[in-house]
Amino acid sequence: MFFVLRVRGTTGVKKNIADTLKMLRLNRINHGVLVENNPSFEGMLQKSKDYITWGEIDSETLAEIISKRGEFVGGKRVTDELLTENTDFSTIGDLADALINNDVKATDIDMKPVFRLHPPRKGYEGIRRSIKEGGSLGYRGDSIKDLLKRMS
Repeated sequence: MFFVLRVRGTTGVKKNIADTLKMLRLNRINHGVLVENNPSFEGMLQKSKDYITWGEIDSETLAEIISKRGEFVGGKRVTDELLTENTDFSTIGDLADALINNDVKATDIDMKPVFRLHPPRKGYEGIRRSIKEGGSLGYRGDSIKDLLKRMS
């Protein structure tokens, strides 16, 4: 499971890349989504790699993001109490494990699929260069956790 984060804005984006970002539900800067690891999504990630960054996420980091930034449809924050009332999950950790293992999708339990995050503390490394060149764009693997901790 990948966590995908939009880094750059909308100015000067080609139409086919803008459509790909819209399909990924990345409409604004600092919005993040969970994406399955399959060939169709990998193609979409490669197509829009100059505007996003992504990497593998573990259940602990996802649970932290859900507890701080997760919302149900209607604007209510995701809490353990609301999870036990409205879903089959008792804790946010159980929900994070189910999301990582593709047992359930966020929309199945009326949770918003997009996480609206803060800008990272100390800023991005550079929004016009890839991670290999010392910037912030592209595939970053497990180091996405460090960026997400700075943003939540």
